[in-house]
Amino acid sequence: MSEQGKSSASAAAAAPPAAGSDTHKGWLFKWTNYLKGYQRRWFVLSNGLLSYYRTQAEMAHTCRGTINLATTHIDTEDACNIVLSSSGRTYHLKASTEQERQRWITALDLARTKAICMMNDQSDDSGDEDPGSQSDRSEIQGTLKILISKLDDLSTCNDLIAKHGAALQRSLSELEGLKVPVEGGEKIKAVNERATLFRITSNAMINACRDFLDLAETYSRRWQRALQYEREQRAHLEETIEQLAKQHNSLERAWRVAPTHSSSTPSAPTNKKEANERPLQGEASDEDEDTEFFDAMEDSPAFITVTATDNTQHRRSQTSLSGAIGGNSYDWNQDDHMSPSYNDVSGKELQPRRQRRTCVPDKPNYSLNLWSIMKNCIGKELSKIPMPVNFNEPLSMLQRLTEDLEYHELLDKAARCDSSLEQMCLVAAFSVSSYSTTVYRTAKPFNPLLGETYELDRLEEFGYRSLCEQVSHHPPAAAHHVISQRGWTLWQEITIASKFRGKYLSIMPLGAIHLLFHSSGNHYVWRKVTSTVHNIIVGKLWIDQSGEIEIVNHRTKETCQLKFSPYSYFSRDVARKVTGVVADSGGQAHYILSGTWDEKMESAKIIQSSRGGSGSEGKQKTIYQTLPPKLLWKKYSLPENAENMYYFSALALTLNEQDDGVCLTDSRLRPDQRLMEDGQWDEANSEKQRLEEKQRAVRRKREAEASDAQDEGREFEGYQPQWFQQRRDSVTGETNFVYKGGYWEAKERQDWNMCPNIF
Repeated sequence: MSEQGKSSASAAAAAPPAAGSDTHKGWLFKWTNYLKGYQRRWFVLSNGLLSYYRTQAEMAHTCRGTINLATTHIDTEDACNIVLSSSGRTYHLKASTEQERQRWITALDLARTKAICMMNDQSDDSGDEDPGSQSDRSEIQGTLKILISKLDDLSTCNDLIAKHGAALQRSLSELEGLKVPVEGGEKIKAVNERATLFRITSNAMINACRDFLDLAETYSRRWQRALQYEREQRAHLEETIEQLAKQHNSLERAWRVAPTHSSSTPSAPTNKKEANERPLQGEASDEDEDTEFFDAMEDSPAFITVTATDNTQHRRSQTSLSGAIGGNSYDWNQDDHMSPSYNDVSGKELQPRRQRRTCVPDKPNYSLNLWSIMKNCIGKELSKIPMPVNFNEPLSMLQRLTEDLEYHELLDKAARCDSSLEQMCLVAAFSVSSYSTTVYRTAKPFNPLLGETYELDRLEEFGYRSLCEQVSHHPPAAAHHVISQRGWTLWQEITIASKFRGKYLSIMPLGAIHLLFHSSGNHYVWRKVTSTVHNIIVGKLWIDQSGEIEIVNHRTKETCQLKFSPYSYFSRDVARKVTGVVADSGGQAHYILSGTWDEKMESAKIIQSSRGGSGSEGKQKTIYQTLPPKLLWKKYSLPENAENMYYFSALALTLNEQDDGVCLTDSRLRPDQRLMEDGQWDEANSEKQRLEEKQRAVRRKREAEASDAQDEGREFEGYQPQWFQQRRDSVTGETNFVYKGGYWEAKERQDWNMCPNIF
């Protein structure tokens, strides 16, 4: 576990409680996760509740978590650690010093004792409850009185039954003494026995009623305590909802008044951090008015904007980006350093193109019976369980990988950049743009068969050719190679690792992405972030991207650090936020990047940086003074009726379109995928199972041949991809699959004899 921030011992000191006060406040380090380790949080102990916040300023509106000490177990692991456990929740806390921990332990123990006493007092029949408790108690007492009254009535009836039963038995006994026929005597005896049973049963009923009343009296206090607890929980939830509503209203007001502030200096900070930095803004008031100030990346990804803009310039409407981007938002193509030919945001030249399809058959509304799937899996090996196409979309993983080229024009622009730092900004925007198609795409792509390929030939339209091949099945790995006539080559090998964590599924792409620009020789390398699919079991599926990307130019040693912020219900930041800093080989920052991975990215050039004062958490901040942001990339809108076409983008709609002359192993020719696209899901499921069983049979045959070769002492060459070969990368030192050539030449000859029959 990380022990980040131990040097801030003095700053973590708790505020001493006032005399006679039950409130205790101060900084503690709270364990978050294995990536971030311990994070500094502001804790407040009051009225038996321990709450924490990211900053002291958050106390006014956003509580990050609360634990009730009355039901909490307090444990100490070592000299500085505190562990609080309650109802399945556990807080791992750490104080800066042993003395500081001891002060917190003393305060927690005292608060816990008072909380337990308070809970016990609420269960007593005292007259100091609140009006709600008194009314509930009166209602319970009234119910008990009614029960007692009814029990008295039952007792009276029981006495009457006993009296008349005894008289009846005496009469029957007298009848038995008379001389009556034998048959009559037996009947009288039977009636006597039934009367006795009736009296015993009535006595048992009265005793059961008494037991019920005793239990009602015993549990009435317990019911009252439970009711009081539920009332407190409801009040707490109502308070939380009220705070959220206030935040929502304040954001709406800020959004509505933003255009009116564009022509003057903002009169109020847009967020807490801006409030903390206001003195620094005043000191910089003699600077150029078309500049912006940003917090440094090492402190926080939330940027602070203090720009006053010109009336003739259009202010960006997305002012709710948590202060990430302020001032005007210019198109990157307006940069003086760029070629005049870069005046089109899309970067796609207007020229005649082949007419591609713009729609696919609507997705059928088939219900999914999970039980029918589960019962068919009983007794089978996990690897042999056929997953129905109901979970899929009619594209393979190779085609999804090709979708990274949706915004290839960013690389076309980057290839014409003279500045490697500006080029880095466009490369960073391209790396973010590949996630824009995933925001609504919760369906699973088809797993490619071993040896399956996919080509995307856009040479005439956009100047590039793309080829993917499934090079390994266990673990699943795909190799991708793209070459463009407009000055760049991209290649990657991606292996997917996934972990199911109960409520969500984490998908971790492994492998590096390489990008080489032909004219400059700039070689960029980066890796993908983690994708998380939430609500796997219950609820509506949704996808989030989180983690960090480091893009390195191995020729110049320039870097770009991008951070994908995970979604948080309690965060005031905009969802799907991405921030970044572009730095030279010496570590000096030159550009600030900001935006969202599902909408757009912008860059702002840094013209000056300075060290600021301490922030709300006691850390010193770096203030970046920048030019107004420029638009790098903006997502294309989805086609009409996209919600019924698997939320495919314009490019995705064309990926499975029939194309003449493709390789026999191309994903377009995969029968189960084609049947699913045509809406024949039952046939697609049958075909999918056939293909998977065929692949298993080929694998078993290959394993048997390998075993025979080993027994005979001869070498056996395992499976080798058709178009890619393993090679050690001279830049990263990793061994991966790279394109060995020959595919496009084979396509020209239409010679596919070397390809396996996988379909």
